[in-house]
Amino acid sequence: MIKKFAIALALTAGLAGPALAQEVIRHTNPGSNFPIARAVEVPAGMTTVYLSGAVPSVVDPAADRATTAAYGDMETQTVSVLNSIEKTLADLDLTMGDVIKMQAFLVAPEGTKLDFEGFMKGYTQFFGTAEQPNLPSRSVMTVAGLVSPGWLVEIEVTAVRP
Repeated sequence: MIKKFAIALALTAGLAGPALAQEVIRHTNPGSNFPIARAVEVPAGMTTVYLSGAVPSVVDPAADRATTAAYGDMETQTVSVLNSIEKTLADLDLTMGDVIKMQAFLVAPEGTKLDFEGFMKGYTQFFGTAEQPNLPSRSVMTVAGLVSPGWLVEIEVTAVRP
């Protein structure tokens, strides 16, 4: 009896049928091919999943972990972090295509310019590709440093489960 009541309530409240079939809407930047969405709309009925910040893996175990030599350059670290995020999403039965929001924290090593180009080279291997065209909304911040002095990249994402 309770189950029938819940189904009837869902139908009358518009929570079943077409409302659940709605898709995430990604608004691109007009006249631009820059691979981020300017806004993302998530319809009712989807579960939001927040992933904690992910950091790069060691690429050179012989290098001092307090240096970028242990983790690689900006592109290498970005790819490492996004691979980690991709694995976490897969563990949750999600994909990079389910990511709707990204916040990236990037470090310019002392005395150097931020390697945004390296970040974008890594980022565009995962977003805006023929295999995975879904673009998240995104913010990129330059920060003075991260927990490990060898890290140049930390990224957190929000995904939705249809």
